[in-house]
Amino acid sequence: MKKLLLTTIVALGVAFTCQAKKTELSLHLQKGKAYTQITDSHVTIDQQVQGQQMKIVMEIKGSMTFKVTAVTAAGYHMDVQYDSLGLSMQMPQGSMEFSSEKNDASDVFSSVLKAMKNRPFQVAMTKQGKITEVKNLDKLFDSMFADSPQLPEQQKAQMKAQLVRSYGEDAFKGNVEMTLAIYPDKPVAPGDTWVMENKQQSGMPIEITTTYTYKANEGSDYLITGDSKIKTSDPDEFVENNGMQMKYNMDGTMTSEIKVDKATGWIKEARLKQEMQGTTIIKANAQMPNDMQIPMTMHNEMTFTDK
Repeated sequence: MKKLLLTTIVALGVAFTCQAKKTELSLHLQKGKAYTQITDSHVTIDQQVQGQQMKIVMEIKGSMTFKVTAVTAAGYHMDVQYDSLGLSMQMPQGSMEFSSEKNDASDVFSSVLKAMKNRPFQVAMTKQGKITEVKNLDKLFDSMFADSPQLPEQQKAQMKAQLVRSYGEDAFKGNVEMTLAIYPDKPVAPGDTWVMENKQQSGMPIEITTTYTYKANEGSDYLITGDSKIKTSDPDEFVENNGMQMKYNMDGTMTSEIKVDKATGWIKEARLKQEMQGTTIIKANAQMPNDMQIPMTMHNEMTFTDK
């Protein structure tokens, strides 16, 4: 009986020790090393414009390299550059495709994307994946258009505004943090959860609140899942988009499945599914005497990989 009791106590002790074992999930990057993030986003937008159904399908692709130039107590300093960029759209009026890999001088937007390649800018990032500083990204856009004297100044200004909205500091920070700023501020065990908040300003300004769960420790990877609530920021405030004043009142959800490399904390693979619904209002202007309300639903499937 005593032997059985002792065995039971030992077994319980081992069980509680295993249960209490926690892991520090964070980035563990090395100075001089380069880390890649490849993005593929497939977006479907269904909207009703003046009573007519309109469907838009977009695919957005890109590849970035993050080279660690310094490791500090707070995190990392990096040189970041775009390696490739691509955008395709299918609309009722027709389709279009732009790519940084095209060699067609008559395709102005593809030429601009090509000019964005291999131009480093600087980023500071914490070990939890939060971006605390972005430097020289605005200079990247300035230098790009300085190299394009053949474009009229008005067209340069319009294209620069579009690129800043899609790839500028706010957009860059929001997109990167959506996959990298996922780590808790304390060690966790499988089954533990924590909450993170992320804001995105590209196009439609949104706020994302995500509950992450440390699901499993498998081989060379950690598995993390996320369940998100999404809402538009300041639904009563108009923002400029493509030369028009617009406001958004939308909400939705997102699910995430993330595979993290144990050694580095870098994302090996992430799959995100986002659903949103609501309305967009275009403010009355000289060509449109009354506000236009557009009911809209959005479905976005995103994948992020390291190679």
